[in-house]
Amino acid sequence: MKRVRTSTLLVGAAAAAVAVPLALSPIFQSSDSETAEPVNDAQEMSLGEAAPDGLVIGSAVAGGGHHHDEDYPDPFTGDAPYRELLATEFTSLSAENQMKWDHLRPDRDTYAFDDADAIVEFAERNGQVVRGHTLLWHSQNPDWLENGNFGADELRAILRDHIETVVGRYEGRIQQWDVANEIFDDNGNLRTQDNIWIRELGPEIIADAFRWAHEADPSAELYLNDYSVESVNAKSDAYYRMSQDLLADGVPLHGFSAQTHLSLQYGFPSDLEDNLRRFEELGLGTALTEVDVRMPLAEGAEPTEEQLRQQADYYLRTLEACLNLSSCGSYTVWGLPDKYSWVPVTFEGEGAATIYWDDLTTKPAYDALLEALVDAS
Repeated sequence: MKRVRTSTLLVGAAAAAVAVPLALSPIFQSSDSETAEPVNDAQEMSLGEAAPDGLVIGSAVAGGGHHHDEDYPDPFTGDAPYRELLATEFTSLSAENQMKWDHLRPDRDTYAFDDADAIVEFAERNGQVVRGHTLLWHSQNPDWLENGNFGADELRAILRDHIETVVGRYEGRIQQWDVANEIFDDNGNLRTQDNIWIRELGPEIIADAFRWAHEADPSAELYLNDYSVESVNAKSDAYYRMSQDLLADGVPLHGFSAQTHLSLQYGFPSDLEDNLRRFEELGLGTALTEVDVRMPLAEGAEPTEEQLRQQADYYLRTLEACLNLSSCGSYTVWGLPDKYSWVPVTFEGEGAATIYWDDLTTKPAYDALLEALVDAS
């Protein structure tokens, strides 16, 4: 199995893609175009098909949350071309919001599984694996949980029941679970105030969550997951130390994943591969789980040729880091196309973060990823 690509600069597919004059190349057509034909209609392989053995290529499934424009309330059930693209282009799917607490648990006594079930069943029909996201997090928790004034024993029982019920429901059907998500702040300190679980139950609840998840599905790979951990820094160092401690205590931790939400306003995390390699050397799997590359855009503006070239370079280099690591078995882009992206709602003045235009034609970033996967196979 070939898993190495030597080029780390944009000299291949992405460079070739942007060599065509802007007015003539369909990959630069406006996202409002209704007549453009997708440039990958004639390609022989999808991203998932091009990937080497042992690597799945995934996308987040839009919907179920508060990130999207009201014109697109539920893309997964209401946009047939989008669903077809998810089915044919990728070998892994992640629920963007449909498996988070506020979506699954409208009240304490109710589990709302319909949307999560639909994603898992869709993936199974199309021969795809699923990443579960997420079990223990400080954000997107329902009000009844955050404001319930539960005692420690009751709160612990609520979390255990949730993990056992959710993970158990999908036993044998979820490849990887983000068990603990974003538990450190940017300075590498545990979120002891804004994370209800850590605040009320102490840091040892993290190990318990992994144990409960493993008991509910011994076949699932269990991950720590966070943003801004692509480089060696205080935050990733904190995860490295925690990983060592959890493993030393026999906790069923199987992997560490970097979300990889990047922006052209900041430099590329050039030590991404080295950072993940140290987790690999602990015996852990690694993954890039929420990859997107946003850029500054004035309202109504289209990306420039140079922005698209730089974006393609960033995407390419994230994939190369994964390909160069035997431990990296999952590479996931955080949704598509741009109209379904969380970025414009969350980062004012930024957008165009995905690898697809709104008419589902591909950007140079897509072509860069495809060529890298073909070369690695």
